[in-house]
Formats: sequence, C-alpha cells, structure tokens
Amino acid sequence: MNKKVAFYTLGCKLNYSETSTIGRQFNQAGFDTVDFTDTADVYIINTCSVTDNADKKCRKVVKEALKHSPNAYVTIVGCYAQLKPQEIANIEGVDMVLGAAEKFRIVEFISDLTKSPKAVIHNSPIAEATQFVASHSFGDRTRTFLKVQDGCDYSCTFCTIPLARGESRSDTIENIVQQAEEIAASGIKEIVLTGVNIGDFGLRDGKREDKFLDLVKALDKVEGINRIRISSIEPNLLTNEIIEFVAQSDRFVPHFHIPLQSGSDKILGLMRRRYKRDLYVDRVNTIKTLMPDCCIGVDVIVGFPGETREDFIDTYNFLNELNISYLHVFTYSERENTPAIDMEGAVPGSQRADRSKMLHILSEKKRRAFYETQIGKYEDVLFEADHKEGYMHGFTKNYVKVKAKYDPVMVNEIKAVKLDAILPDGDMSVIEAVELLKH
Repeated sequence: MNKKVAFYTLGCKLNYSETSTIGRQFNQAGFDTVDFTDTADVYIINTCSVTDNADKKCRKVVKEALKHSPNAYVTIVGCYAQLKPQEIANIEGVDMVLGAAEKFRIVEFISDLTKSPKAVIHNSPIAEATQFVASHSFGDRTRTFLKVQDGCDYSCTFCTIPLARGESRSDTIENIVQQAEEIAASGIKEIVLTGVNIGDFGLRDGKREDKFLDLVKALDKVEGINRIRISSIEPNLLTNEIIEFVAQSDRFVPHFHIPLQSGSDKILGLMRRRYKRDLYVDRVNTIKTLMPDCCIGVDVIVGFPGETREDFIDTYNFLNELNISYLHVFTYSERENTPAIDMEGAVPGSQRADRSKMLHILSEKKRRAFYETQIGKYEDVLFEADHKEGYMHGFTKNYVKVKAKYDPVMVNEIKAVKLDAILPDGDMSVIEAVELLKH
C-alpha cells in the first residue's frame, strides 16, 4: 500500500497554492493524499507568521495531527519555519523543519519516516531563496490560486515577509499563460492571481523584464477561463492603465483588494508605506468612476506604535467616507527583527482590541451598504461545491456572496440570477432565472 500524506495550510492564498504544488510532488513520489483528520504517515503543515496567533496555531495543528496518528512524521514549512526554525524544532512531535529555499525539495529530504528525539532542520539564509517555483492550488473545483510572484523588496516597518520569503521574483508570462491554459482545460472556471506583492511582477534575477499590466493583458486572451480575479495589489502599483484594462475586460472581474493599513499620513510614514492617503482616494475614485459596481476590499492595521486615539479616529473617518465594500482588520502584533518593535508609543492591548472591534463593525456596515446597492440587479454567480443544511453558496463577479437551495447540478456552474434581498446571516438571497433571464 502507498504511504499516506496529509496537509494543513495556515495563512494566505499564496500558501494554499504552494501546498497544492507540494502535494502533487508527493503524489508523483507514490504517496496518497488523505484528509487531515484521517490517519496519515506524513503530515505537512504550511505555516504563516504574520501574527503571533499564526505561530500559536502551528503548535495546535501539530498536536491535532499527532492525535490522529501518534507515530506520523511531522514536517513544518512556510514563513514561520524560515523565521524561527529552532523554535519549531522544539515543539514536541515535530520531525523536520524546512526553510524557504528547501520546502520544494521536501520529498528528497523525507527519505526515512522514522521519528527521532530531535527534529532535523534544513534552513538556509533567506538570501539563498532566489528561485521562483511555479505553483497553483488544486482541489477546489470552482477556482484556483495561481502564483505569479514571490518575495518582496519593500521595507514596511511592521512586516517580516521579506525575511521569510526573500527578494521579489516572478515567473515568466509564457509559463503563467501555459499554467492558465492547463487550469482551463481541467474545467476550473476562475483563477485568482496571487503572490506577495503581485503589482511588482516582472522581476527575474534582479532585472525587470515585464510589468503586471503585460501579464494581465496576456491572461485576458486565455480561452476557457471565465473569470480572473486579482487577489491583492498595492495602491502605488495599481496604475490607471490596469484599472482601465480591467474595466473593459470580459475575464478580469470588478473586484480589487487594496491594502491601506492606515488612513493617517503620519502612521503611513512610520510604517514606511509608499503612498499617502490622497493617492488611495484617487485609486478608489478612479475605480468607482469606471466600474460603479466594483467591490473594493481594504486591509487595515490598528494599534501600530505611535497611533494615538486621534490618529485612529482619523483612519476611522477616512474609511467611513470612502466608497469601499469591506475591511480586513489586523491588530498590530510585535514581530522580532522588524523596526516597529523598537518604536515608541506602544498601544495598550485593550485599546488595540477596542479599535479592532470598531473597524469590524464598520466593515459590516460597509459590506451591507454595498450589498444594498446590488439588490434587484441581474448577475452571473459561480456556485461552489460546499453546502450545508440544504443550501449552497456562490459569488458574483463583484464578490457578492449569494445563498441558494443546494442543487448538485449547479456546482461549478455559472448561473444567471436576480439578487433579491440580504439575509439575516449577511448573505444575499437570489431569484434563480436561468432559462428566462435575458441580460
């Protein structure tokens, strides 16, 4: 019988794409992939290290793996594994830790599944993580996360990602288009472009060979893919040309996720962000002028060192007045080897929590307001496989989450619907009119 391997992914869409690629390597080596809750011979945990909470989750997942299979071989990869390999090696039950330059060689490192008292560490300096390894997720029948870029050359004072993933580097447009064509041939309807800083696409061996707009234009010509979604892009790299192209594209959807982090120019300066808030306003206004129904998501950090109550209120009012659709709120947490950890003006934990709560409430208000503008409109919805209590979900092009009665025939199908009303759980109910609707 083949050995069994199970995976658990923490963190971002990029991690999910890379976990799938590692999974395919194991399959090619003769392993069978099983669910994490099944008994496996090997458990691979792909970690994040954006917050302390992600580190704690890693420990918990290791314990859960060993509950299912006490003698299993446990390997940790990902950002946490690059940043704190020895800390992970000390977790009871961990057998091997692989850094950023080693994680895609995992199969060759796992030659013996015998557990030993001391974990093995393979972790090179991050400067050696210079190779771009193509990756895309597989297993979700409706969409795939396609990695187009890795690493980051920015130096935001709160961020450990450059330390965990190395310098910015990209795949070639030719390779990405080929992957997109293969994804289309598999029957998947939607591609989500992902990376650490995808707007910085085009760097290879330290030289810029292409721009992100060049990639967007090339992918727009790929037949068989109905939707292409841009996962997240820095406001200073989201050019008017990109916005204008998406506005007229049949494949790229009207949905942008644009990190802001703070609505205070003072705090943006302390964070070493590469824009002021006026530029952010300009980007949002340009998008909404060309695509009034476009969904715009925003990343925000609360409790950054030096953020006074007045600074936070400045951010709150800025977001409240901005024509955006939802927020992803992050509570600042101290990270080793970042400039922010030594900054003055630490915000007490209770204030960080209060500010986070206020922005979560604002996010729900913004999301509902956006959904209300969509009621009565006719949209195409891509329905997903997951279903619960007789209902299934799907998303419109502009990222409105809809709920409908479960029908297996509708899974991975794009169906025309009329958006009807906002349900108590926050989802949108729909009136299905697949045959009769003309729009």
